[in-house]
Amino acid sequence: MKLRFQLAFVSLFVLGAVAVGQGPTAISRSPHGPLDIACQNCHTSLGWKPIRSKPEFDHNRTKFPLRGMHESVTCNECHTKPVFSNTGTRCADCHADIHKRQFGAKCEQCHTVKGWNVQITQIKDHMNRFPLLGAHATLDCDSCHKSAAVGQFEGLSTQCYSCHATDFKNASNPSHVGGGFSTNCQQCHVFDNWVNVNFDHSATGFPLTGMHTVPPRQCADCHVNNNFNITNTTCVSCHLKDYQGSTNPNHVQLGFSQTCQSCHTTSGWSPANFDHSQSGFPLTGQHTVPPRACTDCHKNNNYNITDTSCVSCHMTDYQNTNNPNHAQQGIPTTCEVCHSTNGWSPANFDHSKTGFPLTNSHAVPPRQCSDCHINNNYNITNTACVSCHQNDYNKALSPVDHPDAHFPTTCEQCHDTNQWSDGTFNHAATGWPLTNSHTVPPRACTDCHVNNNYNITNTACVSCHQNDYNQAKNPDHVAAKFPTTCELCHDTLQWSDGKFDHSQTGWALTNSHTVPPRTCTDCHVNNNYNITNTACVSCHQNDYNQAKNPDHVAAKFPTTCEMCHDTLQWSDGKFDHSQTGWALTNSHQVPPRVCTDCHVNNNYNITNTDCFSCHSAEYYATTDPNHVAAHFPTTCATCHDTIKWADGKFDHTWWDMNHGGAKGNCATCHTNPNDYSVFTCTNCHTQSQTDREHQGIKGYVYNSVNCYQCHKNGGGGGGARRRN
Repeated sequence: MKLRFQLAFVSLFVLGAVAVGQGPTAISRSPHGPLDIACQNCHTSLGWKPIRSKPEFDHNRTKFPLRGMHESVTCNECHTKPVFSNTGTRCADCHADIHKRQFGAKCEQCHTVKGWNVQITQIKDHMNRFPLLGAHATLDCDSCHKSAAVGQFEGLSTQCYSCHATDFKNASNPSHVGGGFSTNCQQCHVFDNWVNVNFDHSATGFPLTGMHTVPPRQCADCHVNNNFNITNTTCVSCHLKDYQGSTNPNHVQLGFSQTCQSCHTTSGWSPANFDHSQSGFPLTGQHTVPPRACTDCHKNNNYNITDTSCVSCHMTDYQNTNNPNHAQQGIPTTCEVCHSTNGWSPANFDHSKTGFPLTNSHAVPPRQCSDCHINNNYNITNTACVSCHQNDYNKALSPVDHPDAHFPTTCEQCHDTNQWSDGTFNHAATGWPLTNSHTVPPRACTDCHVNNNYNITNTACVSCHQNDYNQAKNPDHVAAKFPTTCELCHDTLQWSDGKFDHSQTGWALTNSHTVPPRTCTDCHVNNNYNITNTACVSCHQNDYNQAKNPDHVAAKFPTTCEMCHDTLQWSDGKFDHSQTGWALTNSHQVPPRVCTDCHVNNNYNITNTDCFSCHSAEYYATTDPNHVAAHFPTTCATCHDTIKWADGKFDHTWWDMNHGGAKGNCATCHTNPNDYSVFTCTNCHTQSQTDREHQGIKGYVYNSVNCYQCHKNGGGGGGARRRN
């Protein structure tokens, strides 16, 4: 039996092979494409179909393991074509989109392999433009999206009214339709509970405060007969009867304004509290105490007072005043100038308001008005000191007789209100302040104002110190023709220690020009103070002529001394060689060089800066290698630098100077010291070695010239020769 089954199975596969091939030996091609499993895992010996009820195939090893409801699906329900690898793995490849593309092709956004019912938390939470909050969170999809297979999901309105129009129309407490309510439900309702209404009345522009909220108000308390279209928010629009019924005082009879909020608030309709400052006349001081009643001022219920001047109420007080007599002296009726609401008396007049404040002696000892306002004269307009103090001026004898010296009558120049008798003149007010020796020892006016001359207009020093100028001998001012602008050298501290600021001439004295302490005659010989030439050589010509290290004259040095010398020390001249265009570096400056090291025989007219011009002897004497024999160029800088002359280094460009272990020894390759165009490779590279490495290289010849043709940089042949 077992043998017969095997023969039958073999026969079946042979027949299949013959059917798809060209004979018994043809190769069988599977209709399933690249499916690498034995046929018997799915098929039986009885025929290709039907396949085994439980094929031996592990779907978990594919890119699409079977999970959930996919586990119970038969193979041919998904694999409708024999090539299994061509079956799609997206939901939409097998499942029709009953939602009409409203959610795209990604079914897994809402569904799972466990079943079509929505299971994914994110979708149940509705995390889109309309998150499900409060009572909305308890609903299923069909509650809003009717008939899921054909329902609307995209573009569904998020307005409350779109779902709750019936609730809006049926609302009766109050009637939303009758009251003309907005269909913007969220103004009053929230997601948690439809019946709990919380309307923010401040959104109407009329917030509810105070008695408008307690006891708990109902909308109908104000919105009578379902009138929710109230646009007038003035108090009187609701409280007109309260206005008309008021008798304390009678609002209607007195013509009170209907702006109730002027006196009343929402905290309580009574007691009323009128802010008198809103009338433009705030009540202060005695206008408020003892507690005032409106009738204290508003006689006979007169609330139409427009005149707020004090005298409008206090004319009798003005007329009866005798200290001083206001009416008789013509004192103005602007009571507030002297009186305040703190108390009608005592009065206190602010004299500064007249433009003449009382200070110091004008105020103490306590002054009476009559001290200055003699014979009740309150019409004084002249505030000049002399208008009251003319006698004091006429009798003044210190420092001199004021009238005799023709002193001005502007008393305030010397006197103040602190004390009249200690007049002090501020000389700076004349434009010429007194400083230092002009003030000490204590000066008297007559020290300068000789013969009572107080009309001096010339403030130049020489106008007083001409004799000092004429007699000055150190130096002789007259002989040297010094200018008479004494302040150039002298100050008010001490006349005799004149100091001239030489920098004012345009030529400041520095260093050795100032120390040891210089006198003018050190430079200004024979009292010559008309020097105009500031060139160093104008004074130091002898130093130039006598200089021997080096000899300035013989070397024809320029006379611009400052190129090498400074004012610190004349004898240690230092020349900045970089100014010549050829800076000294390294061995050209150390060990400390002297000029003659390079400038032989005092030759300072060197124009050739080529190294060879100074180092030709080194060039001709060099034997390692012999520069002359090797015909080396005289461009020394190619190999040498100023750091160390003896360790010349040649930049070999293409070849490493350590090629073949040369370590910079030129003779390793350049075996002819007299001709560096000659080189050898065969000293190091033996023929047996190179022959072995060049087998099959066309044109190979064992000699140095041929080596260089291919190995110009010391490396491989670079393709210059080809193998046979």
